[in-house]
Amino acid sequence: MTDLKTLFPTKSEIPAECALIAPLHQREYLFDGEIIRWDGPMQEVYSPILVDEGEGLKEPLLGSYPLIGEEQSKAALVSCGNAYDRGRGEWPTMSVEGRIKCVERFTKMMIACRTQVVKMLIWEIGKSLADSEKEFDRTVEYIYATMEELKKLDREGSGFRIEQGIIGQVRRSPLGIVLCMGPFNYPLNETYTLLIPALIMGNVVLFKPPRQGILLHGFFQEAYRQCFPKGVINFLYGRGSVVVPPLMTSGRLDVLTLIGSSKMADRLQKSHPKVNRLRSVLGLDAKNAAIVLRHADLEATVKEVVLGALSFNGQRCTAIKVVFVHSSIADSFVEKLGAAVGKLKLGMPWDKGVQITPVAPPGKPEYLEGLIADAVAKGARVVNADGGQCFGSMFMPAVVCPVTEGMTLYYEEQFGPIIPVVIFDNIETPIQYLIDSDHGQQVSIFGTDAAEIAKLIDPLVNQVTRVNVNAQCQRGPDSFPFSGRKDSAQGTLSVLDALRSFSIRSVVTTKETDANKELFNEIIREDLSNFLSTRFIF
Repeated sequence: MTDLKTLFPTKSEIPAECALIAPLHQREYLFDGEIIRWDGPMQEVYSPILVDEGEGLKEPLLGSYPLIGEEQSKAALVSCGNAYDRGRGEWPTMSVEGRIKCVERFTKMMIACRTQVVKMLIWEIGKSLADSEKEFDRTVEYIYATMEELKKLDREGSGFRIEQGIIGQVRRSPLGIVLCMGPFNYPLNETYTLLIPALIMGNVVLFKPPRQGILLHGFFQEAYRQCFPKGVINFLYGRGSVVVPPLMTSGRLDVLTLIGSSKMADRLQKSHPKVNRLRSVLGLDAKNAAIVLRHADLEATVKEVVLGALSFNGQRCTAIKVVFVHSSIADSFVEKLGAAVGKLKLGMPWDKGVQITPVAPPGKPEYLEGLIADAVAKGARVVNADGGQCFGSMFMPAVVCPVTEGMTLYYEEQFGPIIPVVIFDNIETPIQYLIDSDHGQQVSIFGTDAAEIAKLIDPLVNQVTRVNVNAQCQRGPDSFPFSGRKDSAQGTLSVLDALRSFSIRSVVTTKETDANKELFNEIIREDLSNFLSTRFIF
């Protein structure tokens, strides 16, 4: 039996590049274009990585952040409202080129914080060093790709159309005030796939960082202050239950963008008094299934399933969270899957080649143990040796089989390192599962029979928004649409789709008369308008 306790380090065993820093007590936050000192209550942040500093294993204190209240939340809303000024503010009326330059400047300042942010990703959420570096670098790539895509979008709108005696120019304009809330598991990357498109399209943003993975955002506050006009972005540190409700009930929010639970999204949307005015861009729950057919290449399938189910401890919305395998190959598949999981390297985020690290947030291991206990009590077993064992925040991945309808694991999104395996005889079983599911993000199909796979693709594209063939469920590449059906998402995210999600097409028209032509020509020639313009961004 693996002694999970021994995986946690003493302070002296932590490599210098990942060493604990002095606690970061963040007593300042960005409000109305200034870094404001906070002297009120603070929330302490502890790491899921236990460390022995001479008195036994303990959760290190990483720092703390302000617990601002309802009054500060309302003031931030006023600040954003003033900055937007009902579409008349400096930011929403700025040229696209001007906004791109602001984001470009911010990104350069952001890159200078890479070392600190990567270290915080490691310590705040237990993400491996390699994945933390990847998350930061991928976020920077996403921002640059967004800027390039916006240039293309603007170039497409730089011309005029003449239809039925009407001259018109169609471009995209911002929506207004955006409340942005990102997730703990990708607190930088997935947050910025919402935040940056919202900003660069001319919206103003109330930014509520995730409760776990929160301290890293403090490194960027000064960059936001320097690079964007006053009030364009305001930070909302504090408890969501305190700072968010007054924003929603005010009716002044134009966009709710959230990566989190569908229950939370439902509650927030219903609290907005003008539901027809509110646009929602949401990434929510998912219970992505893998379907392993009779003729699947088992070696390749097991490799993809392990990668898809257990990357970053399975704490991804795109993770494979239930596996349906045909009964004719079930024994062989489950044996190979259990063996592959048993070979995964457990350890600390800085360990070379580590695949399983401490899980976050607090209470997660106990929740996972409860799911396994429920399944075992109802007839399942843990296939791999030591599967489901835990100590502190370290949880040994578990392959649980056979999972059946009466078990919580069958329906509920575990969001952790458990692979439930369902055995089926009739292909209608997994199809019906996806039809009945409240979730509709992705599915993976594994097989080699072209006709059999084709028969699955056609109905399943109407249940989920991405069908992966002989590949794990995943988000990338960022140029592909990322969305979901049912309770899994609203709106579509990709580089281009996100720009569209946070804007609306607007058109300026006039009748095709000589006087109107001259009027438009004068506006363009004298460069009098940022919207009505033929400027071309290279």
